[in-house]
Amino acid sequence: RQAALEITARYCGSEMEQYGRCVAASPASWQRDCHALRLSMARCAAAHPIVRQIRQDCAEPFAAFERCLRENQAAVANCADHVNRFLLCADGVKPP
Repeated sequence: RQAALEITARYCGSEMEQYGRCVAASPASWQRDCHALRLSMARCAAAHPIVRQIRQDCAEPFAAFERCLRENQAAVANCADHVNRFLLCADGVKPP
């Protein structure tokens, strides 16, 4: 998990930070308000092989996490288990 997060942060750190700040600042409307930043982060991540591999291998837990965020827009802390499942998956991904 640490390696995958470090790689993502190394190559897409500013995008991740901007998206995170936007989500935190817009608890009720982050999906709409932060959409462009999410796309920017996704484009950045798509350029790196390990991140692409994580997205492929962990698509299901990531989708479940995103669903949880949509359903709990005012209480994103309710999605901690989803985050943990995704991070556990990402931790097991080997570089292509």
